[in-house]
Amino acid sequence: MSIGIWVLGDQLWTEQAALKSCEPKRSNTPVILIESLYYAKQRHYHRQKLVLIWSAMRHFAKELRDRGWSVTYEIADDFEVPLKAWVKTNNITELRVMAPNDRPFAQMIESLSLSCKITLVHNNHFLWSKEDFQEWAKSQKSLLLENFYREGRRRFDVLIEGNKPVGGQWNFDKQNRKPPKGKLNTPDALWFEPDRTTQAVIDWVKSQDFPAYGEVEPFRWAVTRQQALQVLDFFIQYRLPNFGPYQDAMLTGEETMWHSMLSPYLNIGLLQPEDAIAKVQKAYYEKKLDLTSVEGFIRQVLGWREYMHGVYHYVDNDYGKRNWFNHTQPLPQFYWDAEKTDMNCLRQILMQVQRIGYAHHIQRLMVLNNFALIAGISPFELEEWFHAAFIDAYDWVMQTNVIGMGQFADGGILASKPYAASANYINKMSDYCGSCVYKQQERTGEQACPFNFFYWDFLARHRDQLKSQGRMSLTLRHLERLSPEELKKIRQEAIEWHAKISAKV
Repeated sequence: MSIGIWVLGDQLWTEQAALKSCEPKRSNTPVILIESLYYAKQRHYHRQKLVLIWSAMRHFAKELRDRGWSVTYEIADDFEVPLKAWVKTNNITELRVMAPNDRPFAQMIESLSLSCKITLVHNNHFLWSKEDFQEWAKSQKSLLLENFYREGRRRFDVLIEGNKPVGGQWNFDKQNRKPPKGKLNTPDALWFEPDRTTQAVIDWVKSQDFPAYGEVEPFRWAVTRQQALQVLDFFIQYRLPNFGPYQDAMLTGEETMWHSMLSPYLNIGLLQPEDAIAKVQKAYYEKKLDLTSVEGFIRQVLGWREYMHGVYHYVDNDYGKRNWFNHTQPLPQFYWDAEKTDMNCLRQILMQVQRIGYAHHIQRLMVLNNFALIAGISPFELEEWFHAAFIDAYDWVMQTNVIGMGQFADGGILASKPYAASANYINKMSDYCGSCVYKQQERTGEQACPFNFFYWDFLARHRDQLKSQGRMSLTLRHLERLSPEELKKIRQEAIEWHAKISAKV
C-alpha cells in the first residue's frame, strides 16, 4: 500500500494532520501541491490574495523538501488532471488530505474520480474540533459567543487563575471602544519586500487575463511561517499595548491602526491559534501588559475565530442561502470600484481594500456590512464580494461573518440583533464624516447622509420582524418619534438612491 499526501493551499503547516500521519516515513511518502487556475477563476479574487496563497505554497513546498519530503508542485488548469497523473506515477493506493475547512472544497474532493482511496484526515488547525463544538452547542439553549468564549478560556487554561478569569471579569469589551480623538501615535505595520519567488508570482498574476480585483503591487505580506512569526512578535511588542482601547476606531489614511494583521496567516496555516494565544498570554505575565488589550485579542482568536468556524460546521448546508429580511437589491458597483461612490467612509475603506485586500473588523461590520444591510442589498451578492475581495476570506469565514453577523440573514442564529447604525456611529468612531460631501446629522434632503435615510427606512420596513428581537425595543421606540410624513420622505430618498445607482451601472 502506497500513501500520498495532497497539501491544500490553506494548510501550510508542517504539523498538519495529513503530514503528521506519515511523518516517520516522510522520505518515502510523495506529497503534492497544486495551483489551480480554474479555482482562481471562480471569483474575482483580490490579486494580492492569489499572490499570497501561491507564493506561500511555493515557499512551503521548498520547506517540505528541505525537511526530507518528496514534493511534486504543479500549476494546472484544475486539480483532477495533475492528481491522476501523480497518483499513477507514484503507484498511490491511498490519498490522504487533511479535511478542508470549506464545505464546497470537501464536496469537490469527494467528486474526484481517482484510481485510489481518498482519506480525509481530521483537521487540526483549530483548538476546537468540529465534534467538540457540536457537543458544546447541543448543550446550549442558544449559541451565545460569550458562553463559548468562557468555556474556551477554562478548557484551554487561558487567562485563568483557579477557575476565575484573570482581573475578575471575563470580557473588557466596553473598555475597548474609544473613539479616535486627539493625536494618536499609531505604529507602522511590519511589511516585507518580495523575494525572488514572490516576485515571480506577482509577475505571473500580472500577466494573466482572468477576472481579478484589486491592486497587485506593492505586495508586502508575509509568505512564510518565519515571517508570520515576526509579525506576531512585532504585534506583541509595538501594537498590543494600545490595541484594546482603540480597536474599534477608524481614521483616514490609517490602514491597520493597532490591529495584529495575523488573520491571513492564521487562515492558511502559517500561524496556529496556539502560537498567538501562548505568546500573548506569556507577554501579559512577563511584561505586565494592559489586560483590556490582551483579553481583547485573546477574545478575537480563542473566542470569535473558533466560534465562527464551529458555527459554520454546525448549521445546515443551506445556511449561506438564508435571507431573513428578503433583501434583493443588487450590490452597488462601487464595492468593486471605490471611485464610484462619494460617501467618504465607504470610499476610504474600499480604496484600502483595493490596495491591500484588508480592512479591520469594525470597518467590515459597521461600514461595509452595515450599509448593505440597511440599504437592502442581497446578502448573497455581498458575501460573494467579501469572499473575493479580502485576503483572509474563505467560505467558513465569510458565511458566518457576512450572512450571520453582518446581514442578520440567518434570523438570529449567530447574532443577538442586527448590526444596523446611522451615520452617528461612524461619526463617533471615525474622522470620515468631516471630509464628506454629505451631512452626517441630516436624514433627508440633498446633503442627507445615505446611512441616515437608509437606517430609518430599514427600521420602518422591517418593524414587525424586528419586534421579535428583544434588543431592538429601545431602537424601535426611537422610530416612533418620526412622523408619517418624514418616514414617507425617507422611503422616497431610499427609492431614488437605488434608482440613481442603478442608472450609473
